[in-house]
Amino acid sequence: MITLYGFGPAFELPDPSPFVMKTDVQLKMSGLPYRFERGGPQAAPKGKIPFVDDDGVRIGDSTFIRDHIEEKYGIDLDRALSPDDRARAWAIERMLEDHLYFALIHARWLNDANFAKGPAHFFDGVPEEHRAQARRDGQARVRATLHGQGLGRHSAEEIADLGQRTLRALSRILGEKAFLFGNILSSVDATAFAMVAGVLTPFFETTLRTRALNYENLVAYSERMMQRFYPDFAVPALAAE
Repeated sequence: MITLYGFGPAFELPDPSPFVMKTDVQLKMSGLPYRFERGGPQAAPKGKIPFVDDDGVRIGDSTFIRDHIEEKYGIDLDRALSPDDRARAWAIERMLEDHLYFALIHARWLNDANFAKGPAHFFDGVPEEHRAQARRDGQARVRATLHGQGLGRHSAEEIADLGQRTLRALSRILGEKAFLFGNILSSVDATAFAMVAGVLTPFFETTLRTRALNYENLVAYSERMMQRFYPDFAVPALAAE
């Protein structure tokens, strides 16, 4: 039995991590039986969530998890895609995971109001006398990561602008299609949905979310995917406005 480890529902999302949502959706797409359990980075083989345990074999990182389930169980989540489409899917995934994700993280962690409302609670289990310092340290680590990645060297407005450029590109790619490559789901839809849903959650007030709401096809896409895979969370993006 496959066990997927993630954080669990938070921020009005099935999971606060887009990578957990991505893997969860890909497992749903695979049709394989699995279970979900809460787990922390300290238990993960690469020190990051998500990871899976498949009958004692532990795999970290969403990309390698997908590789594992496809290779072991003879599944191809992209069986409907041509070689050219598979190349485009990889490029889209990298655009989202290596760019948009960091804009999302900046808005959650380095905006003090959003941090206090959301990520600060990741440290609630720390003894009270050490909790405030743990939260400061957590913010500092994220700040250093974003600075090293490069996005964190820009102003908040510039970061939102760069994030919007990715959203605009994704909106153009999606167009009026049901999914990124037509009427059939592929693995990259799991990634795109998870990232867009993470941006659109009304739990946080962010410039990036405000701009994302202008892309009606992305909003509809996120809602359509949420209804399909997480009907309990299927609330229209503007419902909480």
